[in-house]
Formats: sequence, structure tokens, C-alpha cells
Amino acid sequence: MRIIYGADYNPEQWSKEIWLEDMKYMKQAKVNMVNLNIFGWALIEIEEGIYDFSQLDELMDLLYKNGIDVDLATATAAQPAWLSKKYKDVLPQDQHLNVIWYGSRQTYCPNSLNYKKRALALVDAIVKRYKDHPALKMWHINNEYSDHTTICYCDRCAKAFRIWLEEKYTIDEVNMRWGTAFWSQKYYSFDEIIPPRYTAADVNPGLLLDYKRFMSDSFLGLYLNEYKIIKSISNYPITTNFMGNDNKALDYKKWSDHIDVISWDSYPDLMNTDSPMNNALTHDLMRSYKKKHYILMEQAPNQVNWRKRNPNKKPGQMKAYSMQAIMHGAQGVMFFQWRQSLKGAEKFHSGMIPHGGVHTRTFREVEDLGHTLSTTQPVNRVSSIGIYFDYDTWWGLEYEPGPSIDMKYMDRIREFYSYFYDNNIPIDFVFSEENYDDYDIIIAPNMYMLKDVDKLESYVSKGGHLILGPFSGIVDTSDSVFEHGYMSPMKDVFAIDVEGYNVLTQKYYDNLGNAYGIWMDEFTTSGQVLLKSNENNVLVSSNKYKNGKASYIGTVYESLDNVLKLLIGHHGLKSPKDVCIYNDSDYYHIINHNDYEISFNLETINQNVSLKAFEYRMIKT
Repeated sequence: MRIIYGADYNPEQWSKEIWLEDMKYMKQAKVNMVNLNIFGWALIEIEEGIYDFSQLDELMDLLYKNGIDVDLATATAAQPAWLSKKYKDVLPQDQHLNVIWYGSRQTYCPNSLNYKKRALALVDAIVKRYKDHPALKMWHINNEYSDHTTICYCDRCAKAFRIWLEEKYTIDEVNMRWGTAFWSQKYYSFDEIIPPRYTAADVNPGLLLDYKRFMSDSFLGLYLNEYKIIKSISNYPITTNFMGNDNKALDYKKWSDHIDVISWDSYPDLMNTDSPMNNALTHDLMRSYKKKHYILMEQAPNQVNWRKRNPNKKPGQMKAYSMQAIMHGAQGVMFFQWRQSLKGAEKFHSGMIPHGGVHTRTFREVEDLGHTLSTTQPVNRVSSIGIYFDYDTWWGLEYEPGPSIDMKYMDRIREFYSYFYDNNIPIDFVFSEENYDDYDIIIAPNMYMLKDVDKLESYVSKGGHLILGPFSGIVDTSDSVFEHGYMSPMKDVFAIDVEGYNVLTQKYYDNLGNAYGIWMDEFTTSGQVLLKSNENNVLVSSNKYKNGKASYIGTVYESLDNVLKLLIGHHGLKSPKDVCIYNDSDYYHIINHNDYEISFNLETINQNVSLKAFEYRMIKT
């Protein structure tokens, strides 16, 4: 299996003389695929129903002639100005019902009938025209769904939301699930229900949770409309590019069932010292959606343009991040974009050919990476440990008002993930829809919303080790607190009684000297007390349940290193900080993410290893 290598290609910004130059340098850099037509709608449909494919025809032919494959996009990520102006239902509205105007990108309502109509007509025309073109190898639907317009509150969405609710619940079920007896919110018909618009006090959390589910489904509906058209005409695989692990607007796991190849856009914050770890986490998350190889669809060859401060990548750093993707199971490494723009909102976002041209460090590194990838194979990454991930929990936990602004879902995920990253222990992410029996250990850093109780109990009964982090087992799937108390559905499995919680405002230490803070669950256990506070409060417990074990960590530790070693032992590989190792049984894949040389002993083969700054190396086992 070859590694896909290339970039978003936007030749409409350049003359045809530059196109020919691009072909030369793409081949020189070993580029074998480009993403084409991402934002081509306005150039193709010049007025309603009138298409001009002449430029796209020429580009498809040119790329094929030069041996470069095409991931052809449907161009629906940014509608033309004429469409926004002609049909007022296209534009989304905010919580105050203010119109979000056109003039940039992704300013469309996901429930606009006219957007859907014109988008589907465009897709149908594109797919029929290029389905047999020899350059075509993959279809790319839209681009970064929900990145800018994450939610819409307009009357069209209100109507669609009511239909969505009626397909799931009766009106009595809505009132029960949302607890509308509180604050005189009871509904007597679906027509009375509106989106969670701006209001005088806090919006009902059950309403907000279901609206987030509805919005994710609305955008998924747009995607599926295009997907079905493509699949009815063409057999090539289909992708759409996901965003990083801070993007919680869409339930990517639900989406992944309808995507042939997962792809995502990686833009690590170079000002954040945790970026290599955070980036690794997202690679593992993306691979885990389908437990298959995926594509790194976008990254910056050098600096980005949209943060407050946008430093350059240091020499070798771009290659280190690229090889990190390969080490975590990517089958493709691509960029935004091929040639850096001279105009527009992203003109200071770097390209594979930057403003300085091909005689630059950036292009030399692009060329070097292409040659490395041309002789590289994808890595098959496997794990016996799974970290539980759930979008409903993420949405529900972070609704304000809540107990503490510090109880953030991704913070808890990162805290646990960092232990495995630091100790070079491979992990998968697992989801409620999956079979847990493939994993010896499943860790839920937070399971605020407790789902699949019978399934979890069965997993432990059959020999699995289930570990939960703090503030878990609080609500059911309607975001209703369990009537018999926190963790009550799994009380017997964990052998705990949770009385409540404390929001901590300073640092404390447990009986073994491990620092903790932010949060502390108040619970007792009839199982084994592993760690406790100096005031004799239980902090960590473990219970043998039938053939397995259930452990509970009831506080936020400054470091989980000692805690997880106590619970699961240490089965990793020692290495300096941000030196990452993966053993696929044939090779040790090693990356130094530091900007200085590192030397250490690889104990498993008793070999001294020296790595230059940002160096990637494979060592035969």
C-alpha cells in the first residue's frame, strides 16, 4: 500500500503558465495526489443551472497527463454569492436571529432547502461528468463541516428540529426527558418548541443536548445527500475531512459509519508544549473511528495564519509531525495548500511552495518528505487498551451552569492519554457502539453520561478491567440525574456509594504524596482502598467483580503516572520526554519531537539510540 502525498490544489488563483510549473515541481517532490475543486462552486455554476466545466476539464486532464491522482471535491463548502443573494433561506442565523452574512465561506444553514437543492444539482453534474476520468481516485464531500457555522437557530431549523423530535419521542416523553416541570416549561404540542435561542436565564439542558444531537444529524444529512448521489453513479471511495479533537460540534463516530476513508486536518499549536501529545491523541482517535488506516488531509508546511501568534515550524519539525501521522496509522500525508496564496484571507498560511518559491527551506523539506514517503509503508497499529470516548457525555458535561468550569471533557481525556503517550503504550479509542471484549482494559476518563450499563457490567464480568475517572455515572441519556444517586446503576460493580463531590480550589496530596486538585468525589467503598486523602477520604478504589475488576479514580491528579501504574502496571517503553516509540514487531518506529538531540538506551534490545532534533528513525527489532 503506497502512502498518499500531496495537497489541496487551487490553480484557479494562478495563470496556466504557473500550472505547468506546478506539474514540474509536484513530480520533483513526489506528489502523487491532490485535492481539487474544494472551493470551486462559484467558478463552475456561474448562474443557477448554468455550468462551465472548461477549466476543471483542463486541470483534470493536465494532472492525469503528469501522473498525479485526484481526490475530487464536490465544491459545496462555500456557495456562490448569487445563491446567497437570491435565496434568503440559505444564510444561517445566530441565537439572536441575526443573519450571518455571506462574504467568506461555510455560511449556509444546514436545513436550507435551496442550499440543498442547488448543492445536489451541482454534485450530480460533477459526478456524472468525471466518474470515468482516469485521474479520479477518490471523492471529497464538502470541507470541514461545521467549522465556522457550527449551529443555526433559524425558523427553518426550528421546524426541522420539531420533526426530528417527533420521530424520536412523544410530547410526553419530551417533557419527561427535559424535566419541563421545572420553571414552567411544559410543552403541550411540538409547535411550541423552539431552538435554544438567547433567553433571559439558562436554557434547559435537555433541550440543548437534543439540539446538539439534531445539529450534528442535520449536517450529516447534508453529507449523506451527496454521498448517496455519488454512490449511485461511482464506486470510488468517499471522504470528508474532520477537524481536531477540540471540535465537538459533530458526533464524528456516528458520521464515520458513512465515510469510506477517515481524514482529518491537523494544525498543532506550536506555542503549546503539549502539541506533540495532543496531535498523537487525535491521530489515535481518527484511526479508532473505523479501526483502519486514515489520511492526514491537511497540515501546514510551515506556519498557519489564524492564531494570535503564528511561529514558523523549526527545521525538521514538519517532517516529524508528518511521520507521527504515519506511525499512528495514516496512509496519507497531505497539506493545505500546494502553492501559497497571494491574495485572500489565507495568504499568510504557508504552502508547499511558499511565497519565497522553491529555493526555500520549506520546499526543500517538502521534497525530502516526499522522497521518504515514496519508500514508506503504512504502520498497522494495535492495542489491548481502549479509552472510552462519547460525544453525548462531552456535550452534556460542559453545559453551563455546572459544578465547575474546570471539569472539561477533553482535559480529562488528555490527562489519561498523556500517561500512555509518555510511556509509549499504544491505545485505541472505543465507543459505546463497539464490542469491548477486544480490550483487556477500558478507561473512561469521564463517563458523566452513563450508557450501556448491561454491556459494561458484562465486560467486567467476563474478565475486563474497567476504570472510571471523576464525576462519572451522574446522568442517563436524557441528561437526567439518576434517581437513586450517582453511579447507582453500577454500584455493585464498583462497590461504591457516591454521596456527592467537592470542587477544590487548591492543591492537596494523597497518602503516597501524589498531588491532586480541582475536584474530589465523596464516596465510600466496600472494595479495596488504593489511595486516600490525608483526611482519610477515599480517592482511588478497586473492586473484583466476578472475573474482572472495576476501579474508580475520584479526583483530578496532577499526574496519573503513579496512579495508573498502581492500577494497571507498567508495560511501556522508557524514553525521554516527547521521544515516541512504537514497536510493530518488525521495527521500532522512533520520533524525537524535541528541537535538540536526544540519546537514550532502548532497553528491550539494549541499544543506545541518538536522534537529532525532530528525527524519525526505524530500527529493526
